[in-house]
Amino acid sequence: MRKRCPFLILSILIALACLPLAAAAGEFLYQYSTINALLAGLYDGQLTMKDLKSKGSLGLGTFNHLDGEMVVLDGQVYQVKADGKVAVAADPVKTPFAVVTFFTPKQFILVKKAGSIKELGELLDAALATRNLFYAVKIEGRFQKVTARSVPRQTRPYPPLVKAAEHEAVFPFDNVVGTIVGLRCPGYVQGINVPGYHFHFLTRDRKAGGHVLNCAMENVTVQVDPSHRLELVLPEDREFYWLDLDRATTQELEKVEK
Repeated sequence: MRKRCPFLILSILIALACLPLAAAAGEFLYQYSTINALLAGLYDGQLTMKDLKSKGSLGLGTFNHLDGEMVVLDGQVYQVKADGKVAVAADPVKTPFAVVTFFTPKQFILVKKAGSIKELGELLDAALATRNLFYAVKIEGRFQKVTARSVPRQTRPYPPLVKAAEHEAVFPFDNVVGTIVGLRCPGYVQGINVPGYHFHFLTRDRKAGGHVLNCAMENVTVQVDPSHRLELVLPEDREFYWLDLDRATTQELEKVEK
């Protein structure tokens, strides 16, 4: 009987060991902190814009002290403040909550007409293969209407987000050219992220934008990038450790986001 080659056996074992890694390889969403922590008033994080950009090219979030809405587009981080002005966020600036991915669209959905953000979500859901994955979304073009907002910078002691949002600045746009970036998260991530759709907007000249409260569009193509993996990184500080993150926040989240 012929003896098996030890080198061949070792090679097969290495190849088999690598199979789970190969199956898990691919695109993913990177998230810092949780939406419940933000709702509870945790507005200071340790993740810098420099590190965030190393994790993805498209996404959204906010900044320390809740100082404006974050739009991550084409690898750059934009800060939409409550006065409506937009600035490129410097590398040392930090975030208490952000989600990004290296955006590579796999699906293109033609939206002939959507008169509201609710209608847009329904049209997209009907075209997706499943609602149980994570999706990054990018919509470029001319929009009949975009209603956006930003929340003013907060000072300690920080109020919960539902209170801070009562002082939001609202920016209406009509017949505007720009980009909507967003996420669709499955319902089972309640407390970790926003179930359903969450959109932020930036005008083409990069001078205005914000968190999208409503929108209307015709004949636009929605680019969609699904993800099978979520990398969640939690803050390493005493404030996060002692937060009460178990309470129900569904109604608060609905009020803040919509």
